[in-house]
Amino acid sequence: MPILSVRHVTTYRYRQPVGFGEHRILFRPRDSYDQRLIAANLKITPEPHSLRWLHDVFGNCVAVASFKGRAATLTFECTITLDHTPELAPEFPLAPHAAFYPFGYSADDIPDLSRSMERQYPDPRNEVDAWARSFVPPEGRIGTQVLLAEMTRSVRSSFAYLARQEKGVQDPVTTLRLKRGSCRDFAVLMIEAVRALGMAARFVSGYLYNPRGDRTRHVGGGSTHAWVQVYLPGAGWIEFDPTNGIVGNRDLIRVAVARDPRQAVPLHGSFFGFPADDLGMTVSVQVDEVEPSSQDQRVPDPMITR
Repeated sequence: MPILSVRHVTTYRYRQPVGFGEHRILFRPRDSYDQRLIAANLKITPEPHSLRWLHDVFGNCVAVASFKGRAATLTFECTITLDHTPELAPEFPLAPHAAFYPFGYSADDIPDLSRSMERQYPDPRNEVDAWARSFVPPEGRIGTQVLLAEMTRSVRSSFAYLARQEKGVQDPVTTLRLKRGSCRDFAVLMIEAVRALGMAARFVSGYLYNPRGDRTRHVGGGSTHAWVQVYLPGAGWIEFDPTNGIVGNRDLIRVAVARDPRQAVPLHGSFFGFPADDLGMTVSVQVDEVEPSSQDQRVPDPMITR
């Protein structure tokens, strides 16, 4: 159970002092049985006029900052310490009826899962559907864990990772045709493919841990990361990272879950000024393992701004 520290800094720069609208901040990891938050601190410069907290419709912890005055830079610095418990698939148990694909969800679960089963992007030529079906053998029966693991690792081995600074995601058909994209592009492609097979899937935003001695272990570090959760009866929501071929939560720090990536943007806000005033944004994320003995094990009050 490694103790991990995260330092996430986002800085906006402007040609001249500008005003700032409301900013919504999704940096705080979700507390759960597999990751326990030990300490968290949020520092915003310039200091906001007010900072309030809320849980969104998915239960994500969101900070909402409001500002007065003007400035030429706006910085959000979040430092986090958490106890992370890796769960290595395929050790997760499935309900007997879900051990092999195809399977169905119970009548009790379907009302709550239905929106996560709906396709969100156009697929006029059924290209994503055909790609998803390519992982199902002709006789139509395969272990559910095997199917999802093969899909996850196929993206890792057959697609080229490309960091993109543009907002939003590529539509899944484009990602499939180009066979390249960012972590969020791969996540959306796999979500749509899983949904095409009748399973519930959702988007996850968070952080990726690359051990200091093995910086080539994963791609997509140094910034926020994105992957997929699939709902499997008997096991619940299970993590799949197609960018790195990870099945299970190993090295993945969950911050937000959502039906669509637009609902899990790490930082979203506005400024008041001329369009030409915007000089861009820089993002830096550093994740390291720390010695448990050096940490204060008390769980502090919610994130504060200083």
